[in-house]
Amino acid sequence: MRKIPLAYLITFTCYGTWLHGDKRGSVDEVHNVYGTPFVEKNSARYNEARKKMREPPMFLTEAQRILVAAVIVEVCLFRKWTLHECNVRSNHVHIVVSGDVDPDKIMKDVKAYATRRLRESGEVEQTRSVWTKDGSTKFLWTESSLFAAIEYVRHQ
Repeated sequence: MRKIPLAYLITFTCYGTWLHGDKRGSVDEVHNVYGTPFVEKNSARYNEARKKMREPPMFLTEAQRILVAAVIVEVCLFRKWTLHECNVRSNHVHIVVSGDVDPDKIMKDVKAYATRRLRESGEVEQTRSVWTKDGSTKFLWTESSLFAAIEYVRHQ
């Protein structure tokens, strides 16, 4: 059996744009097993999360999205990770990547370098929160799951 997956589908959101209790569903400490239901819509939980926010939600502009995508390519090249697909949206990022490291490290590195570049370029204020704390990492063990993830990121 493979000990290292073929790739990972990594998703993370911009600060404050996808809170627990949101009608789209979300993942938390209890609802985090692949194939199981997301956190359901819960207005009280959503409103509580909104109250805890220190600043407005972060939505990426077109220029910021282009910059973040370029940084993801650079980080993957530098770290010698294989980037299969990347889609930077206004409120979240999807990447399909292969690497002989923990996917949380990949996510952490990508977020850190993207934040630094956004700040250095003047696209984001120095103290602005850009990303949510964590994200989602799905292990892709088969070629069919890898191809499905690439298609999902590319077209959905």
